[in-house]
Amino acid sequence: MIDLMDRIVALPLAPLPGPAVLAAALELAAVFRKAGAPVVAVRAQRPGPAEQPAGSGLAEGVAQDGDLVVVKRSIGAFHGTDLHERLGALGVDTLVMAGVATNLGVESTARAAADLGYRLVFAEDAMSGLTAAEHRAAVSLDFPRFGTVVTAAEVEFAAV
Repeated sequence: MIDLMDRIVALPLAPLPGPAVLAAALELAAVFRKAGAPVVAVRAQRPGPAEQPAGSGLAEGVAQDGDLVVVKRSIGAFHGTDLHERLGALGVDTLVMAGVATNLGVESTARAAADLGYRLVFAEDAMSGLTAAEHRAAVSLDFPRFGTVVTAAEVEFAAV
């Protein structure tokens, strides 16, 4: 789950509002937790400012005991973090992508994941962009080149 932080979920996102994206992502994460599969919560923390803006923490319920929490300092979740090593230690080879913004944090993370050899599944209704056009472009043009685009309800856990 990429950048599901209070201040980002509160932005005027499109085509889905932040609370709807958050709800879909939390539902999907609950399915993974119930099955004993890893859940990764990623949040941004930019270098430089002594204090992060208000709302920079993960939204309530995003990270729970046992989840992997990654603090990134760039757009994507792999650059400059130990995410790849942590996933490798767990034997993870498939990632189900969710979060905000579709064409920024989610796409940047997905591109790096594809370069690292991960199989990708995109839960379209568990992500949103800053504009509907940016979201649609990523979901319809870019993501199909890297993996499979489905709704959160269509994620087939056995295939993950």
